[in-house]
Amino acid sequence: MPDTHSFSAFNNFRKAAQAGEFLITAEVAPPKGGDPTHTIEMAATLKGRVHAVNITDGSRAVMGMSSLVASAILLQHGIEPICQFACRDRNRIGLQADLMGAHALGIRNILALTGDPVKAGDHPDAKAVFDLEAVRLLQLIRNMNQGVDFNHKPLTDGELDLFAGAAVDPQSKSWSGLQSRFEKKIAAGAQFFQSQLITDFEILEKFMDKIASSYNKPILAGIFLLKSAKNAQFINKAVPGVNIPDHIIDRLVKAKHPLEEGMKIAAEQVQIAKELCQGVHIMAVKREDLIAPILDLAGVGKVS
Repeated sequence: MPDTHSFSAFNNFRKAAQAGEFLITAEVAPPKGGDPTHTIEMAATLKGRVHAVNITDGSRAVMGMSSLVASAILLQHGIEPICQFACRDRNRIGLQADLMGAHALGIRNILALTGDPVKAGDHPDAKAVFDLEAVRLLQLIRNMNQGVDFNHKPLTDGELDLFAGAAVDPQSKSWSGLQSRFEKKIAAGAQFFQSQLITDFEILEKFMDKIASSYNKPILAGIFLLKSAKNAQFINKAVPGVNIPDHIIDRLVKAKHPLEEGMKIAAEQVQIAKELCQGVHIMAVKREDLIAPILDLAGVGKVS
């Protein structure tokens, strides 16, 4: 039998969010295979530096270990997870089953996502589900927190206690669409937001002033570690809605050590975000071990 610590819930992220602290989260991909050692090692470098670690759920429709299982493994190692739930691969029965399972395992933080299209990933012929999308998933979580299922029938073995968040893209080309979607997620019960990769901080400031400021929910700006000019150019080409500006790419081109320059850029962006919103969500694909040094460069100390 696992020890009781394996099933103890962490609520540090929720407490910090509700206390108005500057929130720091980071993203770690689950393993592609049965050995979680590398994922655990990368997440362990973030202990004491972030409030919680996001575990992705088939990001970019690329297959990996279940986000629920990987989140439970991190919890067993004393690392608070934010478990991403995408609607692409499960219907409402499967989503409810996994949400109940997450709660039973002590996982409390959920990021509700619609999910990337199957055609974008490594199994383009797979059959997508999309029974729900992010707003309806948030509504479902709110129902389950109130002790009822999707059909408003009682959860006879206990209500859930999940802290649900959602994604937001302040750089969306449709300002009215952005506002409408954001407000629907608020109305559906989103308690925090993690943004897509931010490259235009003036747009972020406008979003905070014109839309987000009315709702008093934490917004975490997405900060991405650019490893080289080639990496930045690839992201511009491959990620819809992202436009890494030329002056950033020029810095990477001219840098003697592009990776170190990318870390400096990320640290500068953390400092800018700290003046604009209530947190940052740092993405350093396959180099999660560099997130703590980036925070050091940004002058951000350990979290409580």
